[in-house]
Amino acid sequence: MTVQICSLIVNEPQSIPADGQYHVVRFPFGAGESFDDCNMHQTAQPDGYAVTDWRHDDRSGLIWPAAEGWGSLNALMYWDDGSYSEIRSRFVRDPLDLSTGFDSTCTEDTPSTPGGQYRAKHWELFVHPGTPLALMVKHDAGRSVNLSFAELKLAIHS
Repeated sequence: MTVQICSLIVNEPQSIPADGQYHVVRFPFGAGESFDDCNMHQTAQPDGYAVTDWRHDDRSGLIWPAAEGWGSLNALMYWDDGSYSEIRSRFVRDPLDLSTGFDSTCTEDTPSTPGGQYRAKHWELFVHPGTPLALMVKHDAGRSVNLSFAELKLAIHS
């Protein structure tokens, strides 16, 4: 059995607005990634779109599965201390409604604890090459809060 892996890491704070909406977590391309030998997270995307600035384009948060199969998703999120009582995260198939339509799964809400929030999550699902995946987050603070570190990993068992 072949396992195809895409492992994304961002060690740069992302400001998550206090607007009550979910936001795609964005990841750098190239040297900023830990592993992407199957080209599932590239600036030139399968639908012909080219990302020019990963920091400002939600498409930089997409993983485009390289094969049909059973996908294992993992995420790690470090939130700065903030005036929130709850943070939420979810995995989403086609979060930007580019192919098969928005389909969220594994939505979690967690109460805050003193200081920063450090969350890890895991979910498994069927994945398809034409349907991108992303990690989305939100919080209930009255001001923007930084997501100071994030990882998103997909392993496809085809």
